[in-house]
Amino acid sequence: MAGVRALALPESIDELQQQLARQHYVADRALSVSAYLALKLKRPLFLEGEAGVGKTEVAKALAAALGTELIRLQCYEGLDINHAVYEWNYPRQLLEIRLLEAAHAIDRQAAARQLFTEEFLIKRPLLRALERTGGQPPLLLIDEIDRADEEFEGYLLELLSDFQITIPELGTIKAVEPPVVVITSNRTREVHDALKRRCLYCWIDYPDFDKEYQIVTAKVPQASEQLARQVTAFVQELRTEDLYKAAGVSETLDWTAALVTMNADALDPATVDETLGILLKHQEDIQAVRGERVQTLLGRALMRQPGTPRETRP
Repeated sequence: MAGVRALALPESIDELQQQLARQHYVADRALSVSAYLALKLKRPLFLEGEAGVGKTEVAKALAAALGTELIRLQCYEGLDINHAVYEWNYPRQLLEIRLLEAAHAIDRQAAARQLFTEEFLIKRPLLRALERTGGQPPLLLIDEIDRADEEFEGYLLELLSDFQITIPELGTIKAVEPPVVVITSNRTREVHDALKRRCLYCWIDYPDFDKEYQIVTAKVPQASEQLARQVTAFVQELRTEDLYKAAGVSETLDWTAALVTMNADALDPATVDETLGILLKHQEDIQAVRGERVQTLLGRALMRQPGTPRETRP
């Protein structure tokens, strides 16, 4: 079997930015610099920001740009080693024991050696990312680390420092070539400094009008220029409101796609009212915006036309 090949990395920050653009991801300079340095220095990239700003999409676009496999570990409360790293296939081991007993060929020591081998090992994302024995190293996405328990963060320290995992029955498994690692957090809780120190850090904020417009046109090319501009402007205005949860970029894209499906070519108060549930996910926010506030926001949004100076808002 062929050995692991090193990834063909971009030669410059500009080249990486262009590669991401070809995957329809609009990356600003700060993110491109952080991603480029993480690749060159072989350090994990820690992305933090509000939900829906495109952190997970960075990993997807980066994996596609590098032409390698994306291995995703979705974090949640209670995540443990059995679901993140490995577990033994107990039903299959039990079946093997019964077959040995039926054949009167069971020997405890030999059975133990036979049952705790890779044949009976269920490999979870972290182990799969390290154990690559051929092709290119994958991109490992540890998504929403802030949803996992602090104990799991502690377990990751060995992985991120030495790119190795210890399985008592098999020994230590070390990556021949470290995977590219991207870790995301929605900041629902503070992630420990010990984990962050092992990473390069980048905060991803809500995009400004020009960047979000580029994202909309890249991801939903079916939308007319007028609709794309009005949708982007309305969402930008909506984020200035005091809401429980602002609309993320993913909601902007979902809303645009929905409007295209409805054959809308421009925004009007009735259409916005009818589709607010795509942008906002809390009933209190929808009720607060619906009606007169929609008309006010839409009026401000329609002022954002080509050649019209845009008011700077906090």
